Amino acid sequence: MSLESTAPGARLALIHNADTSLAMTGESASQARIAVVIPSYKVTRHILSVLARIGPEVSAIYVVDDCCPEQSGALVEQECGDPRVKVLRNPVNLGVGGAVMTGYRAAIADGCDCIVKIDGDGQMKPELLPRFVAPILSGTADYTKGNRFYHIEDVVTMPRVRLFGNAVLSFMNKMSSGYWRVFDPTNGYTAISAPLAASLPYEKISNRYFFESDMLFRVGLMQAVVEDVPMRAVYGDEQSNLRITRILPQFLKGHLRNLMKRIGYEYFLRDFSVASIELVLGCALVLFALIFGTTEWWKSVTRQIPASSGTVMLAALPLILGVQFLLSFLAYDIRARGQTVISKRLPKTPDTR
Repeated sequence: MSLESTAPGARLALIHNADTSLAMTGESASQARIAVVIPSYKVTRHILSVLARIGPEVSAIYVVDDCCPEQSGALVEQECGDPRVKVLRNPVNLGVGGAVMTGYRAAIADGCDCIVKIDGDGQMKPELLPRFVAPILSGTADYTKGNRFYHIEDVVTMPRVRLFGNAVLSFMNKMSSGYWRVFDPTNGYTAISAPLAASLPYEKISNRYFFESDMLFRVGLMQAVVEDVPMRAVYGDEQSNLRITRILPQFLKGHLRNLMKRIGYEYFLRDFSVASIELVLGCALVLFALIFGTTEWWKSVTRQIPASSGTVMLAALPLILGVQFLLSFLAYDIRARGQTVISKRLPKTPDTR
C-alpha cells in the first residue's frame, strides 16, 4: 500500500513508530509538534486544496503571504476553517527563502519540534510528509529533502534538458555544500529540526531562488546530517516564476562563493588537517605545472626548438603529483561530512545559541 493512500491514522502511526525517542527534546515522537510552512505567492488556485490534504499528524500550519498580489493570505483566512492554520504576512516580497524563514521563526516561537516546508502550488504531496519527518524524529537526520530523481522510471521520462540542468546544479551544489551524496538540490520539499532551524544565521541566507542550495551550504557548515527522501513530482497547471537564463549566473556566483567559504571555514579556520596540506600542495603544483608548461610550450613553438625531456618532465611531474593530491583531498572531503545528528546538541531557541 502506498503512503498516499494510507489513512491519516496510519500515517500518524508511521511517524510515532519511527523511534521511541525524539533526538532534540528527549520526548516521545508521539508528543512531537510538527509544523508546516507554506510560502504563498500567486498560488490561490491550489493553496486551499493543499491545506485540506495536510494530515492530523501536523500541529500547526503557517501560511506566509509574501506580499502576494492575489491576496492569498486573505483567501485562506476567509475560506479555510482549519484551526491549525495561521496566516503570516510579509510587508514586502522577500522571496521564497524570506517567506520560509518567517514561518520558521513563528514555528520556533510556538515550540514546534520539526518544521516541514511545502509549496502552495500543488506540486508537492502533503501525504508524503511522514517520510520527511520520520528521520528527524527518530534521530537519524537533522534535515531532509526530496529527491525527484530517485526512481529510474521517472528519470528516463524527463526531458534531457531538465536532466542535464539538474545534474550540473547538483554537481555545483555537492562542491559548495560538501554533501556529495545528496541530489536534486533545488527541491523545495524539506523538513528541519527546530533546534537546527533556530541556529541558522537567517540574515546570511539567500531569500530568493538560491534559498534551497544556500540552506544546504549553511547546514553543512554546522555538520548537520542531511537525508534524501525519494518522491515523485506532480506537474499541473501551475506557473513557475523561475527563468533559467536569469538565475543561472546567480547560481554560478553563489556556488563559487559558498565553495570558497566552505573550504576556508572547514579546512583552515575551524580545522587544519592532512587534507588541508593536500589541497595547498595540489593547487600549488598544478598551478606551477600549467604556468611553466604553457610558457615552455610557447617558447618551443615560437623558436621552433623542441623542448628537452627534462623540461617536459619538469612540467608533467608536478601536474601528476598535483592531481593526485587534489584527488586525495576530494576523497577526504567526500568522507568528511558529519554522520552524527547535531540537533540534540543545539539549543531549541535562538536566544541561547
